[in-house]
Amino acid sequence: MESEGSAGIGQGDGIPDSLMGLVSWRATFALGLITLILGVIITFRPTQSLIGIAILLGIVMMVSGIYHIARAISGREHERLWRGISGVLFILAGLVLLRHLHLSVALIGLFVGFTWIIQGVSALVEGFSGGGYRGESGWSIFFGVISLIAGIVVVSAPIASISALTIFLGIWFIVMGAMEMFGALAFRRALHKPGSAGVNVPQQRADTGAGGQGTPGQRAAGQAGTGQDVAGQATAATYRSENRDNQS
Repeated sequence: MESEGSAGIGQGDGIPDSLMGLVSWRATFALGLITLILGVIITFRPTQSLIGIAILLGIVMMVSGIYHIARAISGREHERLWRGISGVLFILAGLVLLRHLHLSVALIGLFVGFTWIIQGVSALVEGFSGGGYRGESGWSIFFGVISLIAGIVVVSAPIASISALTIFLGIWFIVMGAMEMFGALAFRRALHKPGSAGVNVPQQRADTGAGGQGTPGQRAAGQAGTGQDVAGQATAATYRSENRDNQS
């Protein structure tokens, strides 16, 4: 009963696994294709891509401002003033960013530049503090110097720097998308191999071995039966020998 239940479970689990494999490689391939297309668009249209990001940034700020104003109307009395002021400021900032898109691009570049500067300073402080191993401290110092220099360059010329970074980002998306697509196709070929259809379950091997060799109780019963046959043959031979002696 237990072996039959285990075999049934193993066979039942094989169908969902195969279906999950098909869905998985299709989803991975679709994600890789979308990433590849996005990378091509960003690489060959960096300016338009930045404008799109700037427009999204302005829309997000306006939506955030509307949310703060709604919270100010329905919120507590001592929170209404500050929420209302912050909501109005967010809406005004969103309108300015949508009206002057080059300003939005510059703000994106400044944000990236200051982020790299902060990361570089943190890595330098960690490296010179000597808290880790010698090799780890060396890598921290190296990373800190590179990040600090890159941040200063981006802050000095945010629009030109962010345009170059956008091209590199598009190339990176192309590479990642192609790798995901190739990986999905390789996984699909592995699923359709003839040897991948059969599942080798340990319980099935145990049942097969048990069917060929028998259980220990069955083997012991067979050996006992063989011993009884030998004893019966010996008794019959002794009886025939005594009959011949009596006749003689």
